[in-house]
Amino acid sequence: MFGLFKSQAASLELTPRNCLVVSLVYCMGADGEMDEEEIGHLVSVLGRNASRQQMDSILRYVRATQPAQFLADAAPRLRPEQKLCIVLNMIDSAMADGEAEQGEQQLVMQFAEAFGLTEAELTPHFRTLVAKNDRAVLDR
Repeated sequence: MFGLFKSQAASLELTPRNCLVVSLVYCMGADGEMDEEEIGHLVSVLGRNASRQQMDSILRYVRATQPAQFLADAAPRLRPEQKLCIVLNMIDSAMADGEAEQGEQQLVMQFAEAFGLTEAELTPHFRTLVAKNDRAVLDR
């Protein structure tokens, strides 16, 4: 009986933009915590017409849905360029503090594999993101 409430709370239209935000929530939560700054970033990713209600729906969905299930549901709905965009945003988010944690790395690779992206395809993009996030070069 209580499962009925869970399925209602977890319903979310898997638009490409919602898929991006869901993916980033999984990535940001991989280290076990999410702060208000990260939530603010997610709202900005949703776009200027985003509402707190939409963000709350996404957070409920993520709490109720394992990444593997999300990937099974989302992957067939996304075009290749949308999949690449999502994975690159996940990598950028994971690398924002300089180094991706082990859980973030595993999650990104899980998404890349589910989206049919090879390591060879991602490597040049990864190098660019590493250079982008290496702000220490500005102090040398």
